[in-house]
Amino acid sequence: MSTPPSADPSPPPLDATPARALGDFIRAHRERLSPQAVGLPPGPRRRTPGLRREEVAQLCGVSPTWYTWIEQGREVSASADALARIAVALQLSRAERAYLFELAAQRDPAEPDPAAADAPATLLETVQLVSTPAYVLDRQWNALAWNAQAADLFVGWLDGTHDRNLLRFTFTEPAARALIVDWETRARRLAAEFRADSIRHLNDAPTRGLIDTLTSTSDAFARFWASQDVGEREGGRREFNHPRDGYVVYDQITFKPAHREDLKLVVLVRE
Repeated sequence: MSTPPSADPSPPPLDATPARALGDFIRAHRERLSPQAVGLPPGPRRRTPGLRREEVAQLCGVSPTWYTWIEQGREVSASADALARIAVALQLSRAERAYLFELAAQRDPAEPDPAAADAPATLLETVQLVSTPAYVLDRQWNALAWNAQAADLFVGWLDGTHDRNLLRFTFTEPAARALIVDWETRARRLAAEFRADSIRHLNDAPTRGLIDTLTSTSDAFARFWASQDVGEREGGRREFNHPRDGYVVYDQITFKPAHREDLKLVVLVRE
């Protein structure tokens, strides 16, 4: 007797999908929230802990059916505005709200404005307290603040009256190719890091404009960007051919301030 052909592999369990993970997260936080916490009377005996789905839907201004589908992990469209209302209704903390939007692959409309004027003054002042090269970058990797050591090291970028964008310096200024050891490898890595770092605001006008400008003015950037390489911004060894000090080596460390992860504090320590 022949053995019947095996069936097609079954799909992954529902709880392995992003939609299911989002639903599980929302349901868990709904069940933790008491009616009294949102100003509702306790009412008759409840069969499940926390709020009812219908109550959360009412608080969010969405239909109970749509909200139920979200909790069930169905593939339904959830706008950033609807997610924001869910976050408020469930009284999520800042970290929990950020996690909710990450699960939904949406950008939180309440994210801080990336304007330089909004950068915390204490962060901008911190670079002056560091005894080695240090600088702060915004979302588009413009330097917002830097110390004298950084200006001394990054000739053609942080000294004088140059353009303060790290990507434009790296890809369009001849001084960068002279300064950075193994420029091709570092520049390729920089493009991959920026792709990963900018994904959440890729369609913002300043970010889009920067990418379009670099693509049209730098063949190297256009080639690296088209490769679709993605890399997490890493620290590590950085080698330079300084015009005055010759060959110098630093260890680079990048910090993201709490509550302003769109900014970066970069410190280089001499080896």
